Amino acid sequence: MSLRVLQFGTTGQVGLELLRQAPAHDVAVTALSRAQADLADPAACAAGVRELRPDLVVLAAAYTAVDLAETETALARTVNAQTPGAIAAACAEVGAAMVTFSTDYVFAGDKGSPYVEDDPVGPPNAYGLTKLEGERAVLAACPRALVLRTSWVVSAHGKNFVKTMLRLAGEGNPLNVVDDQFGRPTAAADLAAFVLSQAPRLAAAPAGDPLFGVHHFANAGEVSWRGFAQGVFEIALGAQAPEVGAIATADRPSPARRPLRGTLDTRRLEQVYGVTPRPWREALAEIVADLKAQA
Repeated sequence: MSLRVLQFGTTGQVGLELLRQAPAHDVAVTALSRAQADLADPAACAAGVRELRPDLVVLAAAYTAVDLAETETALARTVNAQTPGAIAAACAEVGAAMVTFSTDYVFAGDKGSPYVEDDPVGPPNAYGLTKLEGERAVLAACPRALVLRTSWVVSAHGKNFVKTMLRLAGEGNPLNVVDDQFGRPTAAADLAAFVLSQAPRLAAAPAGDPLFGVHHFANAGEVSWRGFAQGVFEIALGAQAPEVGAIATADRPSPARRPLRGTLDTRRLEQVYGVTPRPWREALAEIVADLKAQA
């Protein structure tokens, strides 16, 4: 019998990839849209878990408007912390394991080297703070929960950096991209494939198994946003790639502060799961191919 997975979120990058890849992994997914389970309503989401009693719950939706979260902090906290905690408590009640996603923005970005899971946290903005609160709420409520911190998620779907850069390049205007923020890009397809491939292990593992807790997942290779943009253009446009100018974070102020170097270290995940994320350029080439196929 197929593993029964309950998924919250159907339109985000990771949610779409989970649904696209699930059949290949023999995973039966029941996906709840916002209309069916609004993450602004913790009780309703928890009730969905109790009603469906899945083997595994994957929370693939969140409040992700980083700048807007500075003024909509209460809503961000409900969606990113209170509701995940309520879902986790319901998972514990029905015996389901849980996967939820977090962010490199739980870190201040001033360590000077990649962050491991146990490094001190220090979110520089409201979004990162609410995601950190969500991590803690989930782990406190459900002993069989996996929190996957990730960064710079991109895909051929929805709104993301890759699609924005290609759109701007097509407009022909000068391009200047921040060159003092560093991280590890992550393909939504790779993140989804990891979760689906590990779903049977997670559903069967007991509390206390090292599979659970906080782990980092990001494609290999550290790069700045400018370097990432250059990689997008090299792969997608070749000889027609535009020049990309460098600017500093201070030259492009925004309501929410960003970590200058929130790079995630993935060695714990590699050791525990036996999975090594591939280089971001390799994943990016597949995204570009998907975009060209859609054109």
